[in-house]
Amino acid sequence: MQSPLALVVGLCGAMRAVLIPFKSSSSAPSDPSQSEKPPAKLRPTAYLDGLRGFAAFLVYWHHHELWAHRGIANDFIESGFGYMDKHIFATYPIIRNFFGGGHYAVSTFFVISGYVLSTKPLSLIHAGEQAKLADNLSSALFRRWLRLYIPLLATTFIFMTSWHLFGIWVESSKAEPTYGAEIMAWYREVKAFSFIFNQGDKPWLSYNFHLWSIPLEFKGSIVIYTTALALSRASRNARLWCEAGLIFYFLYIVDGWYCALFVAGMMLADLDLLAAHDDLPNWLSCLDGVKTVIYYHLLVISLYLGGVPVRTQEVKDLRANNGWYFLSYLKPQAVYDYKWFYLFWAALLLVASIPRIAWLKRFFESRFCQYLGRISFALYLVHGPVLWTLGDRLYAAVGWATQEQVKHIPGWVNILPLSKAGPFCMEIAFLVPNLILLPVTLYLAEIVTRVFDEPSVRFPQWLLKQTLGKPARIPASLPS
Repeated sequence: MQSPLALVVGLCGAMRAVLIPFKSSSSAPSDPSQSEKPPAKLRPTAYLDGLRGFAAFLVYWHHHELWAHRGIANDFIESGFGYMDKHIFATYPIIRNFFGGGHYAVSTFFVISGYVLSTKPLSLIHAGEQAKLADNLSSALFRRWLRLYIPLLATTFIFMTSWHLFGIWVESSKAEPTYGAEIMAWYREVKAFSFIFNQGDKPWLSYNFHLWSIPLEFKGSIVIYTTALALSRASRNARLWCEAGLIFYFLYIVDGWYCALFVAGMMLADLDLLAAHDDLPNWLSCLDGVKTVIYYHLLVISLYLGGVPVRTQEVKDLRANNGWYFLSYLKPQAVYDYKWFYLFWAALLLVASIPRIAWLKRFFESRFCQYLGRISFALYLVHGPVLWTLGDRLYAAVGWATQEQVKHIPGWVNILPLSKAGPFCMEIAFLVPNLILLPVTLYLAEIVTRVFDEPSVRFPQWLLKQTLGKPARIPASLPS
């Protein structure tokens, strides 16, 4: 029987043979004549792909900042400028989003999803295509769970297997004594985590606790599909008022902040479709002459609110941060964790502003952001496992060791200590490991995109076709 090591080497070699010959969209064509072809035209909503990718990168950067600067330093990263008399550049309003903007990014994910998932159904509603709307919604709902959970199941299973196959210690999770026991523990946890109506279990997955947002993504998707169906025969004004009413309900009456974000994305998509047909409500059309000024102001408000301090969930702690005392009184009673109320408005205003500010839209349509957008889901899936394995060891090697690392991986601790000189969150000892970690993470995200993410789009489409029956034949003439 083949040894485990030989099997791993063989699998790695096979994967390398499959993946390396593939060319990315940015690689040069082998046929010189192909280089003369113009680049593919971007979709009208390509900026949303770029925004999603850039937001995924902010999640990566935020988690690495927190992991390397564990301990009391986390209080400063997730607190406002001047908190405890610490005036740190990385916590300055707006600038702080580039160092601790992970929650801002997740809120933006949900608004984007609401926009993208509702665009096609809304276009059919506007056209009065009720039969096509039914087909679209049934197809979308059939495919959605598989689309979200196939990559999650695959990546967490591989990550879990690596602990036992290679004897890897990870601080983020406690491994079971045997591989068989680990598989059963993984199965029990994943089946509960993937059942969105299960309210008794913890809201995160111990095999990758960064993926807590996936069940909320599925719940928000169901909200979009059911809302589109429920409002499919409503008039324009009634539909817009109902969307606004749902946002108010989810944000001010019940603690459904993530549903409010999805419906906000749906409302933005509805307004954009109406604007394309010159059918906006009159009061919005009257603002056309000053919309650029308005959206610049909304962008600044978004960037400020996106940096809401998140060290705790207590409003009294929010009030202790400079610039948030009066804003803290805006939090509705229904929202338990105050940050999501402010992040709702931040994400909504951000997604609304970008397409109306030309230079910002062009940035998110750039090749860099479009590339990040293509691998964004995979980047979200793999950045945690890379951080908890390779990242944990590299940070320990350059001087960011904790007592747990000294205990479990002493051979890595301080083997190449680097200076911690530089601004907080931009120290040499933090930036140098990322010269390795970022390329490795992006490379693995590319692999996961090709091996799991893209097939998770095609497989549900194929499976849906297998379930469809043949359309009933209508006789040419009815018997008299």
